[in-house]
Amino acid sequence: MISSSKIKSVDFYRKIPRDLTEASLSGAGLSIVAALAMMFLFGMELSNYLTVSTSTSVIVDKSSDGEFLRIDFNISFPALSCEFASVDVSDVLGTNRLNITKTIRKFSIDPHLRSTGAEFHAGPVPHFIKHGDEVDEETVEGSVPLNGVSFDKLSHLYPILVVNFYAPWCYWSNRLKPSWEKAAKIIKERYDPEMDGRILLAKVDCTEEVDLCRRHHIQGYPSIRIFRKGSDLREDHGHHDHESYYGDRDTESLVKTVEELVAPIPLESQKLALEDKSNITKRPAPKTGGCRIEGYVRVKKVPGNLIISARSAAHSFDASQMNMSHVISHLSFGKTISPRVLSDVKRLIPYIGRSHDRLNGRSFINHRELDANVTIEHYLQIVKTEVVTRRSSREHTLIEEYEYTAHSSLAQSIYIPVTKFHFELSPMQVLITENPKSFSHFITNVCAIIGGVFTVAGILDSILHNTIRLMKKVELGKNF
Repeated sequence: MISSSKIKSVDFYRKIPRDLTEASLSGAGLSIVAALAMMFLFGMELSNYLTVSTSTSVIVDKSSDGEFLRIDFNISFPALSCEFASVDVSDVLGTNRLNITKTIRKFSIDPHLRSTGAEFHAGPVPHFIKHGDEVDEETVEGSVPLNGVSFDKLSHLYPILVVNFYAPWCYWSNRLKPSWEKAAKIIKERYDPEMDGRILLAKVDCTEEVDLCRRHHIQGYPSIRIFRKGSDLREDHGHHDHESYYGDRDTESLVKTVEELVAPIPLESQKLALEDKSNITKRPAPKTGGCRIEGYVRVKKVPGNLIISARSAAHSFDASQMNMSHVISHLSFGKTISPRVLSDVKRLIPYIGRSHDRLNGRSFINHRELDANVTIEHYLQIVKTEVVTRRSSREHTLIEEYEYTAHSSLAQSIYIPVTKFHFELSPMQVLITENPKSFSHFITNVCAIIGGVFTVAGILDSILHNTIRLMKKVELGKNF
């Protein structure tokens, strides 16, 4: 059996009897300073241990979200009607998707960007609109030309007023003209305006009656609008809600549509015209001239364009009157990140998320100072940023976001003005990695701090003590 004396022989920390030690003021002062130094350095080490350490690197994009990129947007156009607003996508690989509607919502807005009602539904529009063959025939004037004064008078006089808003220079207006005039003549013979008084077909030249066409938000030519007396009268300044006709434009189709409008109205009394919803070629026209477009599109991860413009297969547009001014409420790329998640990550990495919605709240207004035919373009360069944490020897993605830079310009064009977002993705991505700190490393540093400060303080105390004792001996030597 090992004796206690042998065990004591391996004691590294042999004790000196208290009677053989001597306390001093200098030693007490150094002990206090050493204790404070230990506490300060321990606090610094603890703070460093609790602080998240990250490393940033640039690598080739290794996206895990597939070949497609989602673009979310909410953009308001004060002077673009929802009736013709179209969202198109194209890219360098030849993709060309026109008038996307499945993931897009439109709301009519006033000049102050306030919504004027429920969602605008364009409804199914025929890909091919039939026109008449009366182009070479001599045109017989059957419809009544209107101006601002006569329009207000007749719209309150007839239960149904069908108006063709046209422009003489427009190809589609000239295609419609013979059929329209012939149909108007037939309707006038069947439903005499003075004897019957239930319906009237009229026309408005928008190159002469500019204010009247602007008041009814006419942006494409020809636009056939159906005005109903009384039932569609709005309280705000007596304006009328009305419908747009999108059906075939040959004489037979026009006459058939007009007769369907007249049928529900009693002949003996001019009662309010009841709305007929049975015909898909008639839908409510926009109440205002502006449109808010919101939703998302999915695009390939190659350079491409997101284009918003006025588009129609059977209408013409006056480029000089188109104004593509807009306000961007939201524009972002990639999966939607919840504010809570983004806030949590920002606490770790303050600079993250500063550029994922760079254009939010920006206005791009053409005040007509640059003349007409102004296209507004945005050039966007997109870079993916991924934040990865390493815990339990496994990598876990905290957040994936796409940040972008934006450069915008207004340029004149000979074509119909558009709003274009040209996007280009970087083949590289920014990888931010959270570097976890070892607890054992923290304990080792704490021990090093305590031992180091204690040792240095002991050395300083020894030097100070020996120096004081030497000075005392020198003083004693001088006295003798």
